Amino acid sequence: MQALSGYLPKGSFEPVVKYFHHYKVHLTVTKQRKSVLGDYRHAGWGGNHRISINGNLNQYEFLITLLHELAHLLCFEQHRNRVEAHGKEWKNIYSNLLIVFVNLKIFPAEIVKALQKSIANPSATANGETDLLKVLRQYDTLQKPGYIAVADMQEGVHFQTENGKVFLRGAIRRKRIACTEIKTGLQYSFSPITLVKPMLDENG
Repeated sequence: MQALSGYLPKGSFEPVVKYFHHYKVHLTVTKQRKSVLGDYRHAGWGGNHRISINGNLNQYEFLITLLHELAHLLCFEQHRNRVEAHGKEWKNIYSNLLIVFVNLKIFPAEIVKALQKSIANPSATANGETDLLKVLRQYDTLQKPGYIAVADMQEGVHFQTENGKVFLRGAIRRKRIACTEIKTGLQYSFSPITLVKPMLDENG
């Protein structure tokens, strides 16, 4: 458990560990997963609750992701499988958890401001919290010069992803952005906070 302290902001370790000890949580810090930031699996017969969090997250994003998954645990403890995974019961628990940790004065002011929307109406996925994630990414240890979020680009601009593929930025559809791969003409759905490298047009 002491190793966990290296992933968390100062002042949050003890409050988190109390939940872990009380509910017998098995935590796994994993390698980067592009589809999810964290995951929860409820306890089976005689087993432990299991939470996994991506280890590449900065300390504030790690804590918020952990609270998201911890809310699933608390919701299961109270309601078992009788309610929706991200229904009103989970939202209420997650909102209350965020309030508890915000009141501990752990987060910088700009993150607290961005968290107010999550407290009022939590999103089912981290990618649904675009404004919050954009603020959190400012605290990433490794920044990528020349890369910006897809949401910060104008429609019709070409960009390149980390794997070298070139896309045309399209319109926003619900909470994601439709982009077309130039080579194949296939359309992909991007999270608004995906970091990409804008490309200059022929006129520079």
